[in-house]
Amino acid sequence: MREIKVGVLGLGVVGSGTLRILQENADDIAHRVGARLVVKKIAVQHLHKERAVMVDPALLTDNPQEVIDDPEIEILAELIGGVEPAHDYVLRAIERGKNIVTANKEMMAKAGHDLMEAAGDARRDFFFEGSVAGGIPIIGPLKESLAANKVREVMGIVNGTTNYILTKMSQEGAAFDDVLREAQAHGYAEADPSSDVDGWDAQYKIAILASIAFNSRVPVEEVSAQGIRAVTPRDIEVARELGYRIKLVAVAQQDPNGEAMQVRVHPAFLPVHHPLASVDGVFNAVLVRGDAVGDVMFYGRGAGSLPTGSAVVGDLIATARNILRGSTGRIGCTCFEKKRMQPIDSVETKFYARIHAADRPKVLASIAGVFGDFNVSIESVVQKAMNEDDAEIVWVTHRVREADLLGALDVISHLPAVRSVDNWMRVEE
Repeated sequence: MREIKVGVLGLGVVGSGTLRILQENADDIAHRVGARLVVKKIAVQHLHKERAVMVDPALLTDNPQEVIDDPEIEILAELIGGVEPAHDYVLRAIERGKNIVTANKEMMAKAGHDLMEAAGDARRDFFFEGSVAGGIPIIGPLKESLAANKVREVMGIVNGTTNYILTKMSQEGAAFDDVLREAQAHGYAEADPSSDVDGWDAQYKIAILASIAFNSRVPVEEVSAQGIRAVTPRDIEVARELGYRIKLVAVAQQDPNGEAMQVRVHPAFLPVHHPLASVDGVFNAVLVRGDAVGDVMFYGRGAGSLPTGSAVVGDLIATARNILRGSTGRIGCTCFEKKRMQPIDSVETKFYARIHAADRPKVLASIAGVFGDFNVSIESVVQKAMNEDDAEIVWVTHRVREADLLGALDVISHLPAVRSVDNWMRVEE
């Protein structure tokens, strides 16, 4: 049986899972491909570091160029993460005739278009299933299985860390900081959790999904990202009382004419019957709405060594099959349109706002009057006494522009009877 040599850059969490799957499922993979996938070289930072997987030390090198320059290696798996030096390594590997598999979401969001064009020009495969939602197949279905559809919307929970935190806050009534420390202790959150809790990780992922779904480049810097640091136990309690759950959602939509896109990440109230509202813990899910297929949802483990490794090995198998049949490079970049990005402050959704105000006559009317001045129509309002003098007022609006909502809240916060505007969030129906 023919051998197809694979080079790997990085043997961290994803690299270890990838190598373990290649080792444990080697015979099944060989029969499915018609050739054996053989890892020839692995580039690591520290040669003598303890590994999470058994590996022959003879395979290891601390010089990535040895992997890139090896003429026997036909597929390069880039699993180190970040933009540089990963981008430079991948580009050099393409120039040397190698097919590429990567799980690098940040590189794909920021420089994926140019890399895919380079691979296309060289008639080499470039697969990146592992860059979004771990082991959940979503890139392939968007590019192939759902290619007949005009996709109108992609919406998902694509960050397991924030979903775990919000789930624990909902179940236990705990504060964000307490649950974050617990998540770090269990290894669900990094020592510096900013990429997760501030929405950047989800920002990269929805930029990738939107570019495929809408056939247009999505500048990641124009994707609005708001994290979950401001979500409080009281917000979660109010959401429950109103029939909602709070989730960090990544949303990509295009207008009916297909000329503009809105791509954003933010915490949102989801009705309890919404398909994404019941996605808990570290699990991810992506909901796709197509004109022909309707709604389809992909659900599973969105991160981790073996789930992401599963996606990487799946891409290695697809590439190996194409090598055997001389058909590499057949699925290239699909960003053949140039659609404009809609600014976040012009996007219309429903909103939730929670206000602390004096409990006396005409206060409710004065706040409602300001909302009216800014064309913010109110769907519902609930007022609860906090003590003899103060009240909590919860507002849910009809669909309005964010700019109008924020303008109204700014004026409301300066009303004499208003103690504070405690929080606001989008409501996604």
